[in-house]
Amino acid sequence: MFDYGQLKKGLFCLEAEHAHALATQALRILGACPWFFSRFESPLLETSFLDLKLPNPIGLAAGFDKDARMLAGLDVLGFGNIEVGSVTPKGQFGNPKPRLFRFAKQESLQNAMGFNNQGIIPLVSRLEHIKPLKSVVGINLGKNKNTPLEHALEDYKQGLQASLGVGDYYVFNLSSPNTKNLRDLQNESFVGELFSMAVGYTHKPLFLKVAPDMPIDTLLAICQIALDKGARGIIATNTTTDYSLLSGAKNFGGISGRVLEAKARAVFAEVARAFFGRAILVAVGGISDGKEAYERIKMGAHFVQIFSAFIYQGPLICRQIKQDIVKLLQRDGLRSIQEAIGVDHG
Repeated sequence: MFDYGQLKKGLFCLEAEHAHALATQALRILGACPWFFSRFESPLLETSFLDLKLPNPIGLAAGFDKDARMLAGLDVLGFGNIEVGSVTPKGQFGNPKPRLFRFAKQESLQNAMGFNNQGIIPLVSRLEHIKPLKSVVGINLGKNKNTPLEHALEDYKQGLQASLGVGDYYVFNLSSPNTKNLRDLQNESFVGELFSMAVGYTHKPLFLKVAPDMPIDTLLAICQIALDKGARGIIATNTTTDYSLLSGAKNFGGISGRVLEAKARAVFAEVARAFFGRAILVAVGGISDGKEAYERIKMGAHFVQIFSAFIYQGPLICRQIKQDIVKLLQRDGLRSIQEAIGVDHG
């Protein structure tokens, strides 16, 4: 029987980015040999909205597969949604190393990656040649580090235009703390311009990903502008710069993992209170088991995404969360995950 605990001990002896490179190779092999893994699905977990049909509501957040190099393997593991990126128009190295830190006891991460990626053209090329997947694929778009804020709109436009034929949905990332001044773009004026531009190029779903560190009134106002201008959904939340959450935290980068759970849930609750029934809502941040995933869905999430929990609990986590949710649905007498979405709203 597969024992991720033993494998993790070895991987965690390595520098974090080196371990990620090995995981990349393993997932590429898995994608080429899918019969090594038995994917669990249940009709109870199928969900659809807009033009998206997900086999299940468990997704992998942006940041793990920035360049769409692991998609086939991640699909074999059973994710209902995989978000690639963040990707920028031009390839870039990102921030200086070390820039990824594990906090194993807290099952949390701190990263200051800085949108390291190969650029939009190589990503699009990979997506054009990949075999059909069961997972829905989102493309998370960012701006290049050296692009001045006054020209940021052009970067998002270039990324969107280049990838129009290969994404199922698109996410505008203005909320990463790891590109200098990027979060300054989280204002009503820029967000309005951004989505007004985007709807002129595609009818596919457009999402705004928000930070958990803004005043709630400001966050909700920005979300409202995005929806008014054509966004179809909100992803809450990105990593946090609240370093008080994590003992021993660096004073830079963004924190994810279990320590973000309560904060991310509280922010999502506010977003759901304001926009459930008016937008597609996606919950991210601190989700590490079926119970928490199910709670966010009942709060109003149409689907959820994990990240740090995948690293700490390994490749079987998606299967485990799905199995747990099926049991919770049956416990509550619900016939499908669709019936659970927003059942606790209000």
